[in-house]
Amino acid sequence: MKVPHVDIRLVSTWPSEEIVALYKAGGWWKESYDPSGISSLIQESTAFAVAVHEGRAIGMGRLISDGVSDAYIQDLVVLPAFRGHGIGKKIVQTLLNHCLEKGILWIVLIAEPGRRDFFASLGFEEMKGHVPMRYRVEE
Repeated sequence: MKVPHVDIRLVSTWPSEEIVALYKAGGWWKESYDPSGISSLIQESTAFAVAVHEGRAIGMGRLISDGVSDAYIQDLVVLPAFRGHGIGKKIVQTLLNHCLEKGILWIVLIAEPGRRDFFASLGFEEMKGHVPMRYRVEE
């Protein structure tokens, strides 16, 4: 596949079925989730970036922040057919620029195994002496 033309847009709304497809591509969607929550997920994020090719979402990433000092990038995914063309990097750069324009300088994320080099190429480094942790809820 040749490099597709992709626009990265910060959005406040997007068709939920396309966002659900992206969450499924990332392996983060459970069938018990309610797609009606997608609208709130987008609107309540500090920034929600969508990679758009021929009018449909082929990638996304979002930013959660206090809007002043700290920000967390999460849910970065590109549909498998479009990976390897720098789309993920464009999404991250858009979110980073959003932070930097607001003076937010403490920007973190948790990288999945095998993605360290990808994020290091964008300026991220491991936080030595810190351990990411998650509250475990019995499911």
